[in-house]
Amino acid sequence: MSKTIRIFSIGMLLVGWMALSQAVARSLPDFTDLARENSPAVVNISSHREAKKSDKPRFPHQFKIPDLPEDSPFNDLLRRFFEGIPNMPVPEPDMQSLGSGFIISEDGYILTNRHVIDGADTVEVRLNDRRVFDAKVIGSDKASDVALIKIEADDLPTVKIGKSSELDVGEWVLAIGSPFGFDYSVTAGIVSAKGRSLPSENYVPFIQTDVAINPGNSGGPLINMNGKVVGINSQIYSRTGGFMGLSFAIPIELAMNVAEQLSKTGHVSRGYLGVLIQDVDRNLAESFELKQPQGALVTQVMKDTPAKKAGLRAGDIIIAFNGTPIKRSGELPPLVGVSAVDKDATLAIIRDGKRMTVKVRITELPGKAITASVGGGQRVDPDHIGHLGAVIVDPTPEVRKRAKLSAGGALITQVDDEGPAREAGLMRGDVIRIFNRKRVESAAHLRKLVKKTKGTVAALILRDGQPLFIAIRLDD
Repeated sequence: MSKTIRIFSIGMLLVGWMALSQAVARSLPDFTDLARENSPAVVNISSHREAKKSDKPRFPHQFKIPDLPEDSPFNDLLRRFFEGIPNMPVPEPDMQSLGSGFIISEDGYILTNRHVIDGADTVEVRLNDRRVFDAKVIGSDKASDVALIKIEADDLPTVKIGKSSELDVGEWVLAIGSPFGFDYSVTAGIVSAKGRSLPSENYVPFIQTDVAINPGNSGGPLINMNGKVVGINSQIYSRTGGFMGLSFAIPIELAMNVAEQLSKTGHVSRGYLGVLIQDVDRNLAESFELKQPQGALVTQVMKDTPAKKAGLRAGDIIIAFNGTPIKRSGELPPLVGVSAVDKDATLAIIRDGKRMTVKVRITELPGKAITASVGGGQRVDPDHIGHLGAVIVDPTPEVRKRAKLSAGGALITQVDDEGPAREAGLMRGDVIRIFNRKRVESAAHLRKLVKKTKGTVAALILRDGQPLFIAIRLDD
C-alpha cells in the first residue's frame, strides 16, 4: 500500500511540475512576430580599412620575428638577409570590422554606431535579402557614437521609431544583430535601468539592459514589445571581454536628433553650460543642509561661459534643468547637450540652503575643453591645525600659477594619520578654495574658519587639476 502511495505522490508531483512549466511558458512573451517584422530592416555592415604601408621588412609567415622599432638597426640587416627569397614580401592584411545597423528611410538612410565605420576606406552593407551595397558615410558623431550612412536603393523596409522615454525598468526588449558575424541573431532581455552615465560618456543617458550583446551587435536596434526601435545597441560592460549581463543602448531620440543634424549640416551642435560638476553624497547633502542627496554640485564655473554670465557659483546645486529634475550629476550633461543653442534655459538651484531660479543663455559647445592643473608647493612655515588634522600653508607663486589662482586658497602639505582630514580623504597637495560656503582667503583665514566650525561641512578643493567637493566632519 505504501508503494502505491509513493507512486501516486510522484505522479502528482510530475503533473504539478508539468502544469507549472506550461504556466511559466505561457507567461513569457513571444518574440517571433517582432523578429519576423523587424529583421528585413536590419542590415549587416562590414567596414574595410587598407593597411598602411610600412618600410619595415616583411617575412614569410613561418618566421616568428617580433615587431621592431622603426629606428632599429636590425630592420636593415633582416631586409638584406631575406632579399631574393621568392614571394618573400607578405602583404599586410586589411583591417575589417563587423557591425549592424537598421534602415530608417525607404531611400536608404541607415543608423549605426560610429565605431563600426570609424576610419573605414569602404563600407559595405548587406541586406536581409542578401543584396549588397556600397555605403556612403553621411556623417558621424564621436560624442554620441552615432553614425549615419546611406545606400543607393529605393522602397526599402524600415523600422518603426519609438520613444525610449516611455520605457519602464523591467520591460522586455529585443535585439537583432550579427554577433561574431552570425547574421540576424535575435536576443531578448529586460530594461535594467535608464539614464545610465558611463565613464567618458558625458552626453548619452544610456539604456541598460541584460540583453546578450557581443561584437557585431554594435549599431543594431533595441526593440520594445510594440515593435518599435527605442535604442541603438552600443557597448557592454565586461571584465572578460564577453557578455556578462550588462549591455548599453543609445536612446533613439538622441540618435535621431544626431542623424537629423548630420543629414542637414554634416556635424552636430550641442548646448554648453560651462561648469564642472559632481554627485552629492550623504555627507555632502548634510553639509549643504539637504534632506537627501540630489542634484549636480557645481565645483567650478569656467570663464566666459553661459554659467559665468548667469552668475552660477561653485557650491551651487543644480536640481532641475528646464523643469526636468536632476537626481544625479550624470543626468545634467545630456539635457544641456540636446538644448537649443542661443536659447534661454531655466535652472533650479540650491544656494546657501535656499532654492533659486536662474536663467542662462545656452551657447554651442566649444571644440576644446578648458582644464586647470595644480602642482605641489614648498613647505614654507607650515602650521598644523589640530582640529582639522592637517598642515596647511599659503600656496606658493608656482602653485598659484599652475592652479590659475589669482588669490586665496590654502595648500595642504601634510595629513595626520588620524583625524577629520584623513577620514574625509584630503591629501597632500590639495588646495582648499572654499570651506563651509566661504571663500578661503589664506591659510590663516582657513585656520580661523576651522576653529569656529563644528559638524559636517563641505570644502571645495583642487586636486590634480580638477575641482572636487569633499564633506569634512569636524568634532564638536
